[in-house]
Amino acid sequence: MTDSRTSSECHETPEVQSPTPGALRVAVCGNPNTGKTTLFNALTGSRARVGNYPGVTVERRTAPMGGQSGIEVVDLPGTYSLVARSADEQIAIDVIAGLAGQPQPDILVVCVDATQLARSCYLVLQAQELGAPCLVAMTMTDEAGLAKPDPDALSRLLGCPVVAVNARKDEGVGALKTAIERRLAAGRGKSPGVLRFEPSPELAPKIDAVRQALPPEWPNTPGIGLWALASIGEDDLKHIPVELRAAVAAAAPTERDDDEMVLGRWRWLDTHLAILAEAPPDRSLTDRVDRVLLHRGAGLVVFAGVMFVLFMSLFAWSEPAIELVESGFSWMARGARAVLPEGIAQDFVTHGLIAGVGSVLKFLPQILLLFFLLGLLEDFGYLARVAYLMDRVMKAMNLNGRAFVPMLSGFACAVPAIMATRTMERQRDRTLTMLVIPLMTCSARLPVYTLIIAALLPETSLGALSTKSLMMAGMYGFSIATALFAAFVLSRAMPPLRAKRLPLVIELPPYRMPRLRDIVRMMWSRTYVFLEEAGTVILACTILLWVLLYFPRTLPPSSPAYPALIAQSRASGDAHKTLQLTRLQDQALMENSYGARLGKSFEPMIRPLGFDWRIGVGIIGSFAAREVFIATMGVIYGAGEDEISLRDRLSSRKKPDGSKAYTPLTGLSLMVFFALACQCLSTIAIVKRETGGWRWPAFLFAYMTVLAYVSSLVIYQVGSFLGA
Repeated sequence: MTDSRTSSECHETPEVQSPTPGALRVAVCGNPNTGKTTLFNALTGSRARVGNYPGVTVERRTAPMGGQSGIEVVDLPGTYSLVARSADEQIAIDVIAGLAGQPQPDILVVCVDATQLARSCYLVLQAQELGAPCLVAMTMTDEAGLAKPDPDALSRLLGCPVVAVNARKDEGVGALKTAIERRLAAGRGKSPGVLRFEPSPELAPKIDAVRQALPPEWPNTPGIGLWALASIGEDDLKHIPVELRAAVAAAAPTERDDDEMVLGRWRWLDTHLAILAEAPPDRSLTDRVDRVLLHRGAGLVVFAGVMFVLFMSLFAWSEPAIELVESGFSWMARGARAVLPEGIAQDFVTHGLIAGVGSVLKFLPQILLLFFLLGLLEDFGYLARVAYLMDRVMKAMNLNGRAFVPMLSGFACAVPAIMATRTMERQRDRTLTMLVIPLMTCSARLPVYTLIIAALLPETSLGALSTKSLMMAGMYGFSIATALFAAFVLSRAMPPLRAKRLPLVIELPPYRMPRLRDIVRMMWSRTYVFLEEAGTVILACTILLWVLLYFPRTLPPSSPAYPALIAQSRASGDAHKTLQLTRLQDQALMENSYGARLGKSFEPMIRPLGFDWRIGVGIIGSFAAREVFIATMGVIYGAGEDEISLRDRLSSRKKPDGSKAYTPLTGLSLMVFFALACQCLSTIAIVKRETGGWRWPAFLFAYMTVLAYVSSLVIYQVGSFLGA
């Protein structure tokens, strides 16, 4: 692992949280995969997401230590070095060194992997150079086994306390808290910084010249001078004062200077850590498994098989739970109809709230299953192997190899996946990845696919497989292929996205047994976000759509006199005819509503795609959130008021001539539209935040919408021509 000064573009400084006034601050840092976030959770009782691959923590997290309001613990992004190139490294250096208006922490807890001692201690040396008061938490001691370094010997070598911990089993966490409190009670004082090597006569004057240009509020240590020479380029790190940038440019650091800084630290580590070295931990099992999973041929076959089983299971395994929840909402609707008198209140509760929000929430078991399966793969350590395995494919599509981890995260949600691009060094790579992540099938598309596949596609068996399960897996494969192809086209067609490809450097952690507790925590946190959206955005959209589809409550002039007909039917005691006439009246009222008028004005644009005004209303609402489409269909068809589900209503819908309103071709066209359209305001907002303007989010929305429309148009028209 080496440091090299790489120019990168960053249009804005990443946002960080302001520190709590008067609180003592403990910052937790470390390499990716050293158990840093697990330790943060153990110290604070938080439930931050833990993942077994780099790039999970892309922003600061802050929480009080053990419920003590006077001690604030900050979880910094994982980083191998403090030479700031990517956005997450900038966050780490700002906090550790006290830059960009951030006060330097009172204690810096550095997580050191006992199985990778030299690489982890490299970060300790850099932090000590910056004058940070360090305390080492030696993690992964259980994996090191007999090769575990002696904490006391390491403490004497580094000149700071070292505590062995295993946060996964809550071992040593109490001793670490005691060490933190003891260090805080002693006071941090001012540290001049510790250099572990003597700068050459060529490098030393450059360090001194840069230190003279440091802002007075920054720590003035030799380590800050080293950091500035290695990190500050012409247009990166936007919060750097002009005088300091000019001083670095005047010093003109060379590649030889970079090599001296890096090699100086490594020589010290190689010399002094040799006395602590024991037999390396046994990784024979990991190596044997990797021979298969990382093989160019066999590895891709295994990956394809794992993804196929995962995505196919989302339809097959969740169906019983979906039907159970669906029955529950039908029971709620019947209860509401029995309690509430006929009128606007009953219609609002049954057709609006229960049919709308309930039609979305019934897919919660499927989303939970997706999060659970992805969590297993993350914790097991497989996703890092997938990123390495897919590097060749990513390069062929002009994508950075690191892009695959955020893209895979996009299967859950595009927003955190886009934030995870901060681990990339170049803004070009980040922007290109952000433009294709929304094409990945996120959890919001999953209910839409499930509804369409269950309602409109025929059910046939192919051995142990079903066509519906295969279609679900196919839609996920389609999203991956489309995202890769879009990256290839965009990188070739748009000059700002053209650049020389960089090699992939990623750590392959040892395989670990997943912790069900962490996976359940992750499932709950993401489920909470889904439920929060269902209780806010989806609920608000459902109410608005119900209002639009309910009022003005007048029959069109050409409609039969339904009130008189219903009165006659009731007088004759024909309950079946009364119910039939009532439903026809409700349908006529809805088709004359404000929402129907809006959908019908929009219908000529979408009719060539195979969609009617009802689907048009759903598409309009889905641009707020994709799940609103399900809610809209639920409101339009009154799903949930009886035993007839929304899927049954869609599959049985007839045109005036008696033919099916929605065919399998309609369903395929609709799924492709949802697969390609950018129907998420949160995604647009996060791209705007990450790129610092409206240029790229506007382009993202435009190209995805055009791509979705044209693709659906081609599929439906070609399919119709072929007689599908």
